[in-house]
Amino acid sequence: MKNVIIASTSTVYNGAYLDYLLDEIKDLFSNCKTIVFIPYARPGGMSHDDYTSKVKTVFSTIGIQVVGLHEFDNPAEAISQAEGIFTGGGNTFLLVTQLYENKVMSVLSEVVQKGTPYLGTSAGSNITGVSMQTTNDMPIIYPPSFATMGIIPFNLNPHYLDPQPDSTHMGETRETRIKEFHAFNSTAVLGLREGSWLRVKGNQIQLKGKLKARLFRQNETPIEIESGSNLSFLE
Repeated sequence: MKNVIIASTSTVYNGAYLDYLLDEIKDLFSNCKTIVFIPYARPGGMSHDDYTSKVKTVFSTIGIQVVGLHEFDNPAEAISQAEGIFTGGGNTFLLVTQLYENKVMSVLSEVVQKGTPYLGTSAGSNITGVSMQTTNDMPIIYPPSFATMGIIPFNLNPHYLDPQPDSTHMGETRETRIKEFHAFNSTAVLGLREGSWLRVKGNQIQLKGKLKARLFRQNETPIEIESGSNLSFLE
C-alpha cells in the first residue's frame, strides 16, 4: 500500500527546513530507523554531501538516521532495500537525469508502489507524477525521458502562484504555463500552493495544509480544491 507525502516545498515563509511537516514526517517514517536521501536535485548547485548533511541534521531531531544515495556503490540496490526514502527539492531536470543515469527511476517507482514510505518536496514531489513536464525549473540538463514515477495519476506544479493584480510583472503566469502544457497533453495538473501537501495512503490521495489547490484539466475551467479533499477521483 502506497505511503507517501508529496509536499510543495521544504520550507515555508519564515520557517526552518521541514519544520512545518515534522509531525507528518514522524508519522510517515514511524517504522524506520534509517532512510535513504536522494540529493540529486542539488538546490543552488550545492554538493551531494552538503545537501545530505542538512537533511541529517533535521532527521536526527526525530531519531532517524539518513544515508545519502550517492554514498552507495549500487544506487538501485540501495533503493530496493531502503526502509524509507526522501527526495529533496532543487532542479527537476538534474534530478530526473541522475535517476535515469543511475538506473534508479523504475526501481524507485516500484518500491514506493509496494509501500516503502516516501517523502518528496518540490522536485522530489514533481517526480511522483506522470511526468516532470509541469516543473518550474530551468532545463539545465537534458534528461533521457520526461516520464517519472507515476505514483499519482496526474502532474504537479509545486510552488503554485496565483496572479497578482497589482504586480508589474508582465511575463506568463503559472496558469498560462499550464494552459500551454494542456495544448499538447491531456494529463491533469494540480497547482500545489506553498505549505500544502498530498497524503497518499493506498489509493487515497488527500490534500492537506491550510490552503486550497488549483486543479487544471484539458479544455476545462480550472477549479479550486478544498484542503481535506480526496483527489482519488483523478484515477
